[in-house]
Amino acid sequence: MIDNEKVIYPELSYRIVGIAYEVYNELGYGMQEKHYQRAFEVSLKEKDVLFESQKCVELSYKNESIGRYFLDLIVDDKIILELKVRPRMGYVHIKQVLEYLRVLNCQLAILIYFTREGVKYRRILNKKV
Repeated sequence: MIDNEKVIYPELSYRIVGIAYEVYNELGYGMQEKHYQRAFEVSLKEKDVLFESQKCVELSYKNESIGRYFLDLIVDDKIILELKVRPRMGYVHIKQVLEYLRVLNCQLAILIYFTREGVKYRRILNKKV
């Protein structure tokens, strides 16, 4: 059993994961990532959940731009949401999300995979916040 007092943003996290299942149940497996994301956005709007899509985050070093990230979604300005269409979770995706957490100084990201077997997700914490 999960202790809700230790879960960061429990209500919003559960809503996000619920939306992932809702999207998968409606669309099934085999869509492109962008289509799952658009469906996710429709459900977030329908449920009056604030979000920003494809947020651009600039990276700089000594006041010089060295690149940028584009986040799939940031929900309610506090949870980074990264969507993937892959058969299984991969370290490279976890590393990607950890970088986003560090750069944005956020506490929580949810990595959601739409797989042939259904929805899989992982909550990833930034322990430095």
